[in-house]
Amino acid sequence: MNRKYLSRFQLLGHTFLLGVIIVKMIKNMVNFKVNMITGDELLKYAKQFNFQITKDEAEKVAAFLRGKNMDIFDDATRSRIIREVAKISGPKTAKELNKLFIQFTK
Repeated sequence: MNRKYLSRFQLLGHTFLLGVIIVKMIKNMVNFKVNMITGDELLKYAKQFNFQITKDEAEKVAAFLRGKNMDIFDDATRSRIIREVAKISGPKTAKELNKLFIQFTK
């Protein structure tokens, strides 16, 4: 095998691996933030992403999310979270929170 080809192949492999590691780190950071969110932070994001949530709803949703170590990148987990949020604060808020999660996971 040609050395020049081998070195390019190795470089591409390392670049790919680095990309995978970075994506995993970003996912971990987003999930960590969601799992540690406060009501005030949720209100801030609601304002930033233009959806309505009351302070009381934000506190209840944040209390539900906090410390659960959930993965919002997993569709089944995110669906379960949204169903629980709908029970806590209603379907409208759950739908809006799902939009926020989708923004985070893009």
